[in-house]
Amino acid sequence: MDWGSWGGGLERHTQWGLDLMEKYVKFVKERTEIEQAYAKQLSHSPLALSLFCQYQAFLQVVKELNDFAGQREVVAENLMTRICVELSKHAQELKQERKLHFQEGRRAQQQLENSFKQLENSKRKFERDCREAEKAMLVAEKLDQDLNATKADVEKAKQQANLRSHMAEESKNEYASFLQKFNRDQSQFYFLEMPQIFNKLQEMDERRTVQLKEGYGIFSETERQVMPIIGKCLDGMKAAADSVNEKNDSQVLIELHKSGFERPGDVDFEDFSQPINRTSSDSSLGTPRGTLDGRLDPRLLGKNKGKRWLFSKKNKPVITEDFSHLPPEQRRKKLQQKIEERNRELQKEIDQRDALNKMKDVYQKTPQMGDPASLEPKISETLSNIEKLRLEIQKYQSWLAEAESRMLSNRPDNTLRYSRHLDHLLTLSPHWSLSPDATNSDDSQDALNQPIYTEFDEDFEEDLASPIGICVAMYQFEGSSEGTISMREGEELSLMEEDKGDGWTRVRRSKGGEGYVPTSYLRVTLN
Repeated sequence: MDWGSWGGGLERHTQWGLDLMEKYVKFVKERTEIEQAYAKQLSHSPLALSLFCQYQAFLQVVKELNDFAGQREVVAENLMTRICVELSKHAQELKQERKLHFQEGRRAQQQLENSFKQLENSKRKFERDCREAEKAMLVAEKLDQDLNATKADVEKAKQQANLRSHMAEESKNEYASFLQKFNRDQSQFYFLEMPQIFNKLQEMDERRTVQLKEGYGIFSETERQVMPIIGKCLDGMKAAADSVNEKNDSQVLIELHKSGFERPGDVDFEDFSQPINRTSSDSSLGTPRGTLDGRLDPRLLGKNKGKRWLFSKKNKPVITEDFSHLPPEQRRKKLQQKIEERNRELQKEIDQRDALNKMKDVYQKTPQMGDPASLEPKISETLSNIEKLRLEIQKYQSWLAEAESRMLSNRPDNTLRYSRHLDHLLTLSPHWSLSPDATNSDDSQDALNQPIYTEFDEDFEEDLASPIGICVAMYQFEGSSEGTISMREGEELSLMEEDKGDGWTRVRRSKGGEGYVPTSYLRVTLN
């Protein structure tokens, strides 16, 4: 059993095992980089909201895709921490351990070689001393038999022979001692030290193999752990696709762009050949009126042309603050939107004012926390903003009342609803009663022209109405302003009233309570 042949083979095998581990770490690290790049390319920033379900479905697909990308990042992170980091750490530890084991083996080999050299040296010395002793003995015998030799020479030769014999005997004892020591060292090396070192190397290599085996398992386990979530993402994409309803989108488009104009009546025949009063019918919105000299007024003709010819190319209108450049229905929606925006801004300013007042009270009670006077400029600015917003809201409300009163006056079918609304107001406020003489007076006409929010009168009529569908909240919404209602993500609600084009839908919660929520936050299913 030679350490050289065994040690060389073990060195090559253990080094091959460490190289394999490092190669696998490099392979997993490259896979991690691919996953990270893939996740980065898959991720999309949030998109704007829309009323159309096809776009809402697209938003849901993007959201699920971002979740899918997140799972790829989880895979990359787990592969990096559980395989690359751990195996690299183990590889460094194994390299140090392997180095120590082979150093221990070489040291034991060197000790055995040194013991063998001592044995060989003692053996050669014993052999040399034996030859010298034998030679000295022959010389002494030869002189003893020589008649011409003196007695002194014979005695000297005998003493030299005895000395050489004594030296040979000492070399023999030394050789026997080193031989015994070498045999003991050799036995310890081959039966104790070498097996121990081989066992340590075997245990180290098997431990490395187990670690590599676990790394192989983690590689597949990491992918398997995210498969349920990825499956949910794919199910969410399929649900988003199933939620697309072309009829709903068509209805949303109609509600967004309906003008509120009445259809034009028939054009009356104007006989210019007869000198009679030629006037067009007032019942026709599209019939241009004539001027005093009987010619067509080009201003009126151009104004009515846009109402009659729907697909004509229109010049860009001059945008006015009261949105009077828009059709009646679109104007009403824009004004409602402005009122809601200003109400939200007003609520923020009111909250800020209350917070500043509370802080001022704290400063007054505890001066060391701050100077109350330092808050006065901010409080004054907030009060100014509140007053400004209230004036703007009143301005938009007056324009909204004007727009709705015009729409009501042009739609006979709304007279009954308007009278119901007025009766309801009179019931709520008896001191609003009208005198019999007032029914035809200007004051009564002014009362009929007071601001009316048409959505409110529909609320009065439909208090006891049954739901027209169901809807599910796709996002959480905190209803902080008046008329709105809060909802949780995933909550199922009863649909009480569809969006009228202003971006809000009236719903009822299962635990009670009705209010408006953003339409874009809902997935709607009509009965």
